[in-house]
Amino acid sequence: MKLSVVILTMGDRPGELRRAIASALAQTAVDMEVIVIGNGADVPGLPPGVTVIRLPDNLGVAAGRNAGAGAAVGDVIAFLDDDGWYPDHSVGSRLAARFAADPVLAVIALRVVNPAGGPGARWHVPRLRAGDPGRSSPVTTFAGGACALRRSAFLAAGGLPEEFFYAHEETDLAWRLIGLGYRLEYDAGLRMCHHSMPNSRHPTFHRLDGRNRVLLARRNLPWPLGAAYLLNWFLLTIARERRATVVRAWVSGFAEGWRMNPGPRRPLSGSAAWRMTRAGRPPII
Repeated sequence: MKLSVVILTMGDRPGELRRAIASALAQTAVDMEVIVIGNGADVPGLPPGVTVIRLPDNLGVAAGRNAGAGAAVGDVIAFLDDDGWYPDHSVGSRLAARFAADPVLAVIALRVVNPAGGPGARWHVPRLRAGDPGRSSPVTTFAGGACALRRSAFLAAGGLPEEFFYAHEETDLAWRLIGLGYRLEYDAGLRMCHHSMPNSRHPTFHRLDGRNRVLLARRNLPWPLGAAYLLNWFLLTIARERRATVVRAWVSGFAEGWRMNPGPRRPLSGSAAWRMTRAGRPPII
């Protein structure tokens, strides 16, 4: 199995990008390529053999990674954040072996470890019971910058939804893969390093979080499940967030999600929803 490592960057972290590339190139016993996507940015001075694709504008995480997947020739695509890196040289070969052995496996979510030591962020463990990051398990979503995907499955599901820009685009893809009969797994033995700062540090996060949850439900859920999912997240957000500015931003995004075109609708079947429930996360949470 050939592995394609796709690294998305806006060109503003050159030192971290070089570290990410070096960790990919250091992988052993695997046929691989490294592709760097400059999302509206030039990316000069990269090592020989690295493919560089410059997008004319910052098109968002989903479109940027889709561009990388479109240029990839590997059987497996590993998405790596430009400020993350692989601490082990065997990650690539172990990923290739796992996908080769299991044709129904579509996604492997890697364990994200905090390079500063101590516990990592709970949101990096893609399941509800996130207290034990050392436990592998089936999952129903994954972290986009710390994962590997079967390219044929990625293409069959239509890739990442570019309407989302960023936030929950991986969950949309995950649900569509589950609807196609594929399986997703979190493998705690396969690690990548990344800081544990929350996504909410980005100024647009709360608006896009609210908007994209609506788009996610409109695209993928039967209406009874969609109503339960959106009601749950609306109430959870209001209960969790104490700052009025955050609540206003989230609610404005929630309203925006109803106004915009969500893209093609493919509701999950009852059997797919049941498989998600058995995996520990029914599609109402």
